[in-house]
Amino acid sequence: MGEAPGRQEDLSGRPFVGQAGKLLEALLKSIGLKREEVFITNVVKCRPPNNRDPREDEIRACSTYTQAIIELVKPKIIVTLGNHSGRYVFSMLGGHEWRGVSRMRGRAYELELKDLGKVIVIPTYHPAAALYNPKVRPALEKDFSLITEARSNLTRTGKNVAKSKPKSLMDFLKK
Repeated sequence: MGEAPGRQEDLSGRPFVGQAGKLLEALLKSIGLKREEVFITNVVKCRPPNNRDPREDEIRACSTYTQAIIELVKPKIIVTLGNHSGRYVFSMLGGHEWRGVSRMRGRAYELELKDLGKVIVIPTYHPAAALYNPKVRPALEKDFSLITEARSNLTRTGKNVAKSKPKSLMDFLKK
């Protein structure tokens, strides 16, 4: 879950299609996943003016849609990319304190999320942060390795994370 669409995302109507999207796809590939095997969304659905950070009122305005998407997808693992998505999942959905991505990253949390039950949440930097500051990339790569570990743990505990036919949001809406 990212923060908000950038220019390329706004033009295409799809999340993570610009340079940050290419890095995200490379990170997924490094842990044996394809983009088609994960569901990608943003906390805010429209690009904020001048590509600024989304404001709290914008996040709240989109939260109905974000919550509905999460309820339809029913993820067992949520990876928050950046501060705004981390704050949304931890604070708004989980009722937990968010201390910032730099302090919270580097581990997986099991959170009880509103209307979802227990979900593993892995906060990390937004891929764009690694594009602007290459020193962030090793931490981002390390955090992505936590996804593999979390998937293994889910499989061992009997929760199904088997690969299935990729689904679009429309597939979930048809149910």
